[in-house]
Amino acid sequence: MDDGTAALASAIGTRVRQERQVRRWTLDQLAAAAGVSRRMLINVEQGAANPSVGTLLRLADALGVGLPALVEPPAPMPVRVVRSGQGAALWTSPAGGRGVLVAGTEPPDVVELWDWTLPVGDRYLSEPHAAGTRELALVLEGTLEITVAHQPVTLDVGDALTFHGDVEHCYASTGSRPARFSLAVFEPGVGAAHQSEGRDA
Repeated sequence: MDDGTAALASAIGTRVRQERQVRRWTLDQLAAAAGVSRRMLINVEQGAANPSVGTLLRLADALGVGLPALVEPPAPMPVRVVRSGQGAALWTSPAGGRGVLVAGTEPPDVVELWDWTLPVGDRYLSEPHAAGTRELALVLEGTLEITVAHQPVTLDVGDALTFHGDVEHCYASTGSRPARFSLAVFEPGVGAAHQSEGRDA
């Protein structure tokens, strides 16, 4: 890991551990709730792993917080500015693709704002998100193909697409130039299932 990736992994690990300890959960309890291995969770908490976006989403959902809460400072501020280059690069590819989380809101209704870049021929396959998740994409550069539940849609500069993110979906750069796009992800009721479980217990 380079220095930036290592710093981000360390910050995420610290935040996951804090959220787990606030709930007085053991490593095994969080691992089971998130559907990840205990070893993976230990690596995440120690900052020794560069977890996938899917793993981070599972941890965030199990903890009842949004993904932004794992990568942003815990203290809420009236205004939070993220300068160019300061977002959290949560996905990179060998070809140079990047998925950068640049802003987000707090639960229960979480909105994430992403800045994505995919070199020519590069692609990102996303796992289905939680039920009710919606995504909105706006192409800024190049040509982008978004496939939702095996239905491909080709978008050019200025084109936008709204779709359900709770099914398998994929983004691919299919033109002659790299694709860059903004992506907003809306995930309603984050943590609601765990809160109701707590009330039912």
